[in-house]
Amino acid sequence: MSNSHSDDPSIDEAPLLHVDLDAFFASVEILDDPSLRGRPVCVGGAGERGVIASASYEARRFGVRSAMPTVTAKRLCPALVVLPGRFDRYEEYSAKFHQIVNDVTPLFEPISLDEVFADLRGLSSLGVRPLQAARNLRQRLMDELRLDSGIGVARNKLFAKLASKESKPNVVNGKLLAGAGVVWVSPALEQQWLNELPVRALWGVGPATAKRLNQLGLRMVRDLLGVDQATLAHHFGPAMAAMLTSYAQGEDLGDVVVQRAMKSLGHDQTFGQSLVGLEALRPKVLHHAGVVARALRGRGQVARTVTIGVRFDDLSMVQRSQSLPFGIDAEGAIAAVGMALLESVNLVLPVRLLALHLSSFVERDRNEVQLSFGMDDDSTGRSGAVEASRSQQVANEALRDTLDEIRQRYGVDAVGLASELRFGIVDVAVQRGRHAFGPDAREE
Repeated sequence: MSNSHSDDPSIDEAPLLHVDLDAFFASVEILDDPSLRGRPVCVGGAGERGVIASASYEARRFGVRSAMPTVTAKRLCPALVVLPGRFDRYEEYSAKFHQIVNDVTPLFEPISLDEVFADLRGLSSLGVRPLQAARNLRQRLMDELRLDSGIGVARNKLFAKLASKESKPNVVNGKLLAGAGVVWVSPALEQQWLNELPVRALWGVGPATAKRLNQLGLRMVRDLLGVDQATLAHHFGPAMAAMLTSYAQGEDLGDVVVQRAMKSLGHDQTFGQSLVGLEALRPKVLHHAGVVARALRGRGQVARTVTIGVRFDDLSMVQRSQSLPFGIDAEGAIAAVGMALLESVNLVLPVRLLALHLSSFVERDRNEVQLSFGMDDDSTGRSGAVEASRSQQVANEALRDTLDEIRQRYGVDAVGLASELRFGIVDVAVQRGRHAFGPDAREE
């Protein structure tokens, strides 16, 4: 794919940017440890069940890519350096990244830690040109954060996202080819891409959806034009059908949503060895509760819904959720609900993954729990756990706040509960920490 049009469009022609940092997690690790520079580096789980989350371009030359099992990546690249990931550090860089984008335009939408959509329409009266704005932004990211990036410039989100991917370096036959850095999707290039792209290239079309489309004979984006939307809805549901039809016509009605609200917060752990029975999982629920509670309090919020997810050795998945009439942010309160939910799961098979997620957020109010009285019972008999979570929330509030203050001043592992001691050392994980991509080799 190429863009032969060299003119700088107006903001009316190309109002949107999609900014995507290159190999973000791996790049941050290399910045913090320069001895890694030039080596194949990945962030992910190092164990047998680990998954690669981010790969440096040196690793990609060997065929290593994100979402690949770590064992496969190591076969492709025996010298691969696999690091467990430090999300607190990535969030620091992400905050700086967002601030730099905000200096260009406050109308931006974070999609993840390392990518955003930005809307330039508020700058049209200032004579700003999109391509120059994109190049200046990319240079600032390199100068101030030492992070490379790819930026797509287009009239809608669909093409901006495609363009940012096109702008990045690419590995062909083991050789790294430099990318353009900034790519504008002109009307001619839009049509070219709609004619040439496979359906898998579309934003929101994952491997499973692409496979089902291919089975229906729909391999290219242009193939979608000949299919009635009702037919697509029969196979993929009305929402996906509407999206596919819109994309096939080159349209994307999605606007840039400023300050997208966090919908859920969670911690997943894949075990090096599968666990059997409720008692084996109990300490893991306590650990998960601590991880998500600290992350939630750091945002000044409480949650009213707790969800437990269990994946068995046969890869089947079971979820249970409970909504509360009050908000919680204390480890004990979250764990009480989590354990009650886990007790409702038939643990007939060994468990390879445990997830604990929070949702239904509201701003933290110290009086909220004390002033909430109605208690909803349900058919699963969880009201006792709900009452226990209320008591835990109130009773531990002072202790919880004191521990948070000490950790903020002296480090996250400066103090902990007895349940957080491992071999005499406080082992306090952070949200989406070392277990996010599978267990480390030492844990197997």
